[in-house]
Amino acid sequence: IGRSGAGKSTLIRLVNGLERPSRGRVIVAGAEISRLPEAALRAERRGIGMIFQHFNLLSARTAAGNVALPLEVAGYGKAAIRARVAELLDLVGLGPQADRYPAELSGGQKQRVGIARALATNPKVLLSDEATSALDPETTRSILDLLGRINRELGLTILLITHEMAVIRAIAHEVAVLDGGRIAESGDVFEVFTRPQAAITRTFLDEETGRTLPPALAARLGPGLTVGEGRQAVLRITFRGPHATDPVLAQLTRDAGIPAGILSGTVDEIAGRPFGTLVVGIAADPAIVERARAFLAARGLDVELLGTLDLAGWQRTAAPRAHDSSRTDPRHVA
Repeated sequence: IGRSGAGKSTLIRLVNGLERPSRGRVIVAGAEISRLPEAALRAERRGIGMIFQHFNLLSARTAAGNVALPLEVAGYGKAAIRARVAELLDLVGLGPQADRYPAELSGGQKQRVGIARALATNPKVLLSDEATSALDPETTRSILDLLGRINRELGLTILLITHEMAVIRAIAHEVAVLDGGRIAESGDVFEVFTRPQAAITRTFLDEETGRTLPPALAARLGPGLTVGEGRQAVLRITFRGPHATDPVLAQLTRDAGIPAGILSGTVDEIAGRPFGTLVVGIAADPAIVERARAFLAARGLDVELLGTLDLAGWQRTAAPRAHDSSRTDPRHVA
């Protein structure tokens, strides 16, 4: 995953041997793709399936004809091709649409044909270059469900290139964050999403994982811890895995004697595991803040001091304006 220009498409071209690296090596399923002569590279590419963003189907061929193409190129016999095509179209849920042309198929159906074609020669790895970015959300979910099933049932490794965080969250086991042609951070999806280390990763993931503060709160948050009456230390508490549903605020108040007010928060699921963030305010006292940190950390929670909030100013700006009936224009009431 990465922003536009991060190097995602270049990476996938290196993996399938369409480009050669200026330095380093590219090894796919034990074969050093970056050093192979052209004839050997063509043979290796049969073990690398490719799913494209815009489907790349031949308009003059039916769904079955498009799936059959790589098998024809590989020299399979007609009977073997017919059997394999029928098997693959059934796998992707398009058996009844075998004789339809691309113009007669929806976007999701076209991508299913593309997936079946990519699987035709029993690849060792499947490459997916923004395969869902041209699809609507509902179709995207169905395609991701299909890819997840292929991964599980066929035991096939899939390398996904995407800028969509939802794709990574829904299907990936591991993630690499690209920035300027380099891998800024990589690892288990849950770890990277819930504990981002690189600055680019934190920026990229903040909104997706509920780490972005509400604008009104962010605008009034002072740096560091400022002691004073009417001020609150603002903490971000990160709940991970089995701790995501723990009643920690009740425990913090009851067991540690530290009342906390909720300023914002989210609870979600990442890679099938619960995850949540809660931004709370407590008394802006260094001793109290340290006690709260220790109490929460002892329960397996990540705690971060975001800054200090002037509570009086926050409440004044957050309060609704008094209603002035004399200035109400009924034309403006919805």
